[in-house]
Amino acid sequence: MKVDVLVAEIGSTTTVVNAFNGIGTGAPAFAGQGQAPTTVLEGDVTVGLRGAIDSLIRNLHADDLTWDDVLATSSAAGGLKITVHGLVYDMTVRAAKEAALGAGGIIKMVTSGKIRRTDLKKIQEIKPNIILVAGGVDYGERETALYNLDMILSMNLKIPVIYAGNVENQEEVNLICEEAGNQVYIVENVYPKIDTLVIEPTRKVIQDVFEEHIVHAPGMEKVRELVNGPIIPTPGAVMEAARVLKEEIGDLVVFDVGGATTDVHSVTKGSEKINSILISPEPEAKRTVEGDLGVYVNVRHVIEKIGAENLKEEFANMEEILADYKSIPKTDMEKKFVERLTEKAVLTSLERHAGHLRYFYTASGKKTVAEGKDLTAIKYIVGTGGALTRLPGRREILEKIKSYGKEHELYPPKTTKILIDEDYILSSLGVMSKKYPDDALKLMKKSLRI
Repeated sequence: MKVDVLVAEIGSTTTVVNAFNGIGTGAPAFAGQGQAPTTVLEGDVTVGLRGAIDSLIRNLHADDLTWDDVLATSSAAGGLKITVHGLVYDMTVRAAKEAALGAGGIIKMVTSGKIRRTDLKKIQEIKPNIILVAGGVDYGERETALYNLDMILSMNLKIPVIYAGNVENQEEVNLICEEAGNQVYIVENVYPKIDTLVIEPTRKVIQDVFEEHIVHAPGMEKVRELVNGPIIPTPGAVMEAARVLKEEIGDLVVFDVGGATTDVHSVTKGSEKINSILISPEPEAKRTVEGDLGVYVNVRHVIEKIGAENLKEEFANMEEILADYKSIPKTDMEKKFVERLTEKAVLTSLERHAGHLRYFYTASGKKTVAEGKDLTAIKYIVGTGGALTRLPGRREILEKIKSYGKEHELYPPKTTKILIDEDYILSSLGVMSKKYPDDALKLMKKSLRI
């Protein structure tokens, strides 16, 4: 049997392969899915990839499988680990952090001001895939970024460096890295002037560096040989899908509840009303990652947030459920239990992602300002990830967002529509959009039933 495109999602625990046909015909179709355990610990992730392909072959009731293209996303071996080093936390550091998260990175460390020896030790322990150095508005402060770069390079780690700071430093940064024999990528300043974020160039370069230095897990170099299309971080692929969808249907926010984390991706400039009172800029495309809100690996953290005693009132047999707790719930009771955890993960991640109004009094009277990401212009709430695509109550969970809060939060309005990634292929379509944008968009709309 032949398919047009395979997209492999190489996760930390599971590798999923999605197959697509009709690419380039105007009528693309999702053909099927296979999965297998990711085999990082066996020393070669291609073992798990081939296992997922074998699973797909069985699901398609085929004897064999061939294809034209293979694309991939990866979060194996801890994903794309990034450390961020800037000047002032609320300015260049935050801008650099937004760029890294938007590209699908996992921020393992953030520093502001001059790096200390204890910071260098932490960088060595983290072993990041990329080091992002920023600092200083254009033609402003120069020395901190150069000092930080010298300190980082003194460790001789040979980790790719992205410089996204003061434009005046670019030539010197290039020379310093050249003399140290360290790969450097120089991009536009993420914070070129006060209250201005320019994160797209850095976001794009982070994904390019990820592809170029793809050996993030044992055997990943073999995956690069198999894949003849883009490879991007899995969370970055979800963001790509969100950005493509936004251009087609309007402002949206995507909730991705997984076993270990809950990611929220929003693509919106917000409302004019809120923008006029916003005290610091926010990126149009924003991603937040909540590492304590997973419904499997971090189940105990979510239970703690709900309150174990409160949960026992709803589920008298909670300890019995947890004694045999699996990543995929089987019984109706187990599904209801995971739905309750998922609801908490969604609403807590919303609180952390969205901004709010703040009131204070001056000599001239009461003033109102806005802080954080404005979601009041959102038209669609999208659910993806295992929990929000497979649980029976997934739609009801997302509906709760529309009545949540106390009116001073910048949450989506009650008129927002709920969409579910029914085929669970949004991240695959995000990477597909880089090579087949029209087909990817059509497949997204099919999966979301719009």
